[in-house]
Amino acid sequence: MAKRQNKRVTRRRVFYIPGYDPIPPRRYRELYRKEASAQAEISGYQIALKGKAPGPHYGWSVSAQIGGAATRADFQVLVWSDIVRSSMERSIAGTYLLLIRTAWIYIATGTLGRLMRMRKGPVIAALYPVGMLLAQLAVALLAGWALGALVARFSYPVLGWAAALALAVVLLRWFKARDGRLFVYYLMHDYAYSARWRGANPPELEARMREFADAIAEALLSDTDEVLVVGHSSGAHLAVSVLADLLRAGRVPASGPALSFLSLGQVVPMVSFLPDAQRLRADLHYLSARDELTWVDVTAPGDGCAFALCDPVAVSGVAPDNQHWPLVLSAAFTQTLSPERWRALRWRFFRLHFQYICAFDRPGDYDYFQITAGPQTLGERYEERAPSRSRITAPLSRFTTMAA
Repeated sequence: MAKRQNKRVTRRRVFYIPGYDPIPPRRYRELYRKEASAQAEISGYQIALKGKAPGPHYGWSVSAQIGGAATRADFQVLVWSDIVRSSMERSIAGTYLLLIRTAWIYIATGTLGRLMRMRKGPVIAALYPVGMLLAQLAVALLAGWALGALVARFSYPVLGWAAALALAVVLLRWFKARDGRLFVYYLMHDYAYSARWRGANPPELEARMREFADAIAEALLSDTDEVLVVGHSSGAHLAVSVLADLLRAGRVPASGPALSFLSLGQVVPMVSFLPDAQRLRADLHYLSARDELTWVDVTAPGDGCAFALCDPVAVSGVAPDNQHWPLVLSAAFTQTLSPERWRALRWRFFRLHFQYICAFDRPGDYDYFQITAGPQTLGERYEERAPSRSRITAPLSRFTTMAA
């Protein structure tokens, strides 16, 4: 094979595709700076981050000394947070309408029941905003009814109705104002974004993905040793389609840099199990059999927001006979985090969903910072690694049609 999958890396280009996240990309730079420093101190290597001058693409540079080798990595965040923010611009009433539509799509298509056969954790996470929004509505209505009855007892009935409505609105707005801690509205909009199109990508997202493909294609023509694409959470299924598009279009040169794909905390089945996800299912089918890249999928049973150890190709029912990707591995939080650290993080579900890009105080063979800044390609690092014995490969999706 002409690809340089096992060449030692001195220069690397890293493209990070976030999940459904409205926060500006500088968050990821500061998280990398903090966690890389912590991991370097724990693991005994050197790593330093330097910001880039302002420009059209947000990123940073990393220099490292790992295993006696000096490396440099240039990071770029492939931004779609503006699309996320736009999709979240809904009123309280609009969010409740989204709840009804999203629940109907997942239940009526049978998708919810099939997802629960794999992992209950991410399904419970999906039901959390539904339950919380209904609970908030119930509290607001009951409080409003109580106040309205009291006012009507000593005044006119119409004033009671007005007081009831006013209090209900105030309470619903109060709940929404505190969503930075509860993540109820955020998660509801997250699940509704894919459900709205029944698994298809909306036009604005397809346009942005073409821009992502152009940026990666440019890097594949540069003088670098590895081009590493990292897709986290919802960003994993975006990366699948972007990479499939590049390969189909012949934009991955045979003699170019090693092409690697690291999917982290993926939630692919939440989309691929929907009826109109033909495009994603075709991309999963295609990418899983390609020799031009290495694809490693890392999840952990301790992450209740991911479909842990579920082979996203196989469970979607589109595995080809010659499937050899992804290599499904566990980050094994209960083993790679000390008991003290695990107890501190165990019930912080949203934080655990980001643990893949953070430091481990008892690291195993998964180390995000050695993968992104070390001297080995992804293919070399995991060349002899067997997949997790606990991986789930049973085809469970009701819908398996693929785009032509």
